[in-house]
Amino acid sequence: MQTVIKPNKPNVKETLLTPRFYTTDFEEMASLDISSNLNEFEAVLEEFRADYNRQHFIRDEEFNQSWDQLDQKTRGLFIEFLERSCTAEFSGFLLYKELSRRLEKTSPIVAECFLLMSRDEARHAGFLNKAMGDFNLALDLGFLTKSRKYTFFAPKFIFYATYLSEKIGYWRYITIYRHLEKHPEHRIYPIFRFFENWCQDENRHGDFFAALLKSQPQFLNTLESRLWCRFFLLSVFATMYLNDFQRTDFYNAIGLDARQYDIQVIRKTNESAARIFPVALDVDNPRFFQLLDECAQQNNSLINLDKSSSNELQSKLAKLPLYVSLITNLLKLYFMKPIITPNSGTVVK
Repeated sequence: MQTVIKPNKPNVKETLLTPRFYTTDFEEMASLDISSNLNEFEAVLEEFRADYNRQHFIRDEEFNQSWDQLDQKTRGLFIEFLERSCTAEFSGFLLYKELSRRLEKTSPIVAECFLLMSRDEARHAGFLNKAMGDFNLALDLGFLTKSRKYTFFAPKFIFYATYLSEKIGYWRYITIYRHLEKHPEHRIYPIFRFFENWCQDENRHGDFFAALLKSQPQFLNTLESRLWCRFFLLSVFATMYLNDFQRTDFYNAIGLDARQYDIQVIRKTNESAARIFPVALDVDNPRFFQLLDECAQQNNSLINLDKSSSNELQSKLAKLPLYVSLITNLLKLYFMKPIITPNSGTVVK
């Protein structure tokens, strides 16, 4: 019998690292002028219309088996991976679908792009939810739509954050796919075979947001925009790094070292961002990953305090120096001298 998960249960604590749902200023979005980059938008739209993955997300006979051979720990970690991934994809679907509806009259090209991206995200979320069904679970997506809290982001923040989340998604999926292609003995479930084509959807979505950013030079060529680009690069990288530090056992189960995996994904995403953003982070600075390691340890200590402490006052007092250290390290990372990226996309020191 299948158990339906209501992801926003009262006893589940949301944190800064939890997948979030977003809304934005739709009137500002509708007023954006994209005419300076129209050719690129038309090319991206043609890619979306081609729908290269129309026949890709179809379950085959390899799914038709019992997964009881997975030990309980690996099974639990994998289910958590599916749940978080499904929630993130469904969040993208809701945002893109609403943007498509709101922009249909004022910016039909952008609206259609959002509509076709929502198609992709719905396909991903549905495929993940069917995978959860193999473990007798399913996310209640209707409940999720109604009950989830929405975070407001101004359009430019949506552009920065979503561009990076799509590009980092590409590098996460393709890195896992290439690893398991070389080491199929670690492929604990057939969904990983779909990651090569899947990541191309993420890449195309990232290209769309790159086109949006390039059509709005005020989001890239000012001092304020450079500061925001640094902020979102660090936010996306640190969120992934801290999340994955808590899930090293999952990566071990598929034959990966979580830290080395994250380092590779961050390097590749930083290179991709350098082709669009006016700055990139200096990930070659030996202190960069040392500081992220310290942040991950401090965040892990905070989580352990939540689990172990029964006295709320003692827990808060014990957390205070950890919060101070974590914030201090994040500030050190933010103010680390960035790399300036010329318009050619070549990174220079």
